[in-house]
Amino acid sequence: MGMTKLIGGLDLVPVVMGLFGISEVLLNIEKSTVSREVFQTKIKQLLPTRKDWKISAGPIARGSILGFFLGVIPGGGALIASFASYAMEKRIAKDPHSFGRGDIRGVAGPETANNAGAGGAFIPLLTIGIPCNVLMAVLLGGFMIHGVIPGPRLMEDHPQLFWGVLGSMYVGNLMLLILNLPLIGLWVKILKVPYSLLFPLIFLFCLIGAYTLGNNTQDVYLMILFGVVGYLMKKFQYEPAPLVLALVLGPTLESGFRQSLILSNGSFLIFFSRPISAVLVSAALFLLLSPVILRWFGRRRIGLMVQGKEEL
Repeated sequence: MGMTKLIGGLDLVPVVMGLFGISEVLLNIEKSTVSREVFQTKIKQLLPTRKDWKISAGPIARGSILGFFLGVIPGGGALIASFASYAMEKRIAKDPHSFGRGDIRGVAGPETANNAGAGGAFIPLLTIGIPCNVLMAVLLGGFMIHGVIPGPRLMEDHPQLFWGVLGSMYVGNLMLLILNLPLIGLWVKILKVPYSLLFPLIFLFCLIGAYTLGNNTQDVYLMILFGVVGYLMKKFQYEPAPLVLALVLGPTLESGFRQSLILSNGSFLIFFSRPISAVLVSAALFLLLSPVILRWFGRRRIGLMVQGKEEL
């Protein structure tokens, strides 16, 4: 379409800002005729209660496990882990409509997955020297500039660097805790901003962010396009998080798929020639087809019940 930006694929940042930022602005503009009150209550009890901890225990555990494995997988990381955790918690919740309206599970799970994903991304980098995402690739470049080659011998050759990286994670989380707890009141006061000012500011910051990413107006067009796509997805109740996950992992899937077919001279049997590969592919096919099969059986059961009632 004459856009040179699309030759190298879609940048994740404009896509995410469009799907989750611009789409939200469009949805709220559509509801502008509905009367809404600005947040006026006094800000107090900022720390979680025992009830909050009890409700959050499950999402925290699931977010930690999911975030860790998505952090280790190439192309995953903290961002994808957060979206995947939110989608999972919303799907397994008995009352998914409470998400987005103050349900603490929608915060506890994604934030835990975010931290676990950020930590898990360091494992393949420090152990075998393979970066999982762009940030880890930049860090790998910094290591190599200083003559440090991450890999199996990193702990033995550069123990100060290895343990320094691990220690910095604890120090960083402690500093975030010290900075954010006193400033929670300031962040919450954003809710007191009138909607007539808040939505244009969100749109403005999204435009600035998309343009400054590469000083290219095509990123702005891309963000607006996916803003419309995200708006339509939310209108028809489709989760945008799987789309983001597909954009991140899609290139890795395509590359691995092509390499496998080249090695097998175009034969798809290579995916079932090894036990581990066969099990993983079979599990993926089962997860892909099971919702369709269950939905078909559900419709058939409903049809038989309706037919039985008509006969009675």
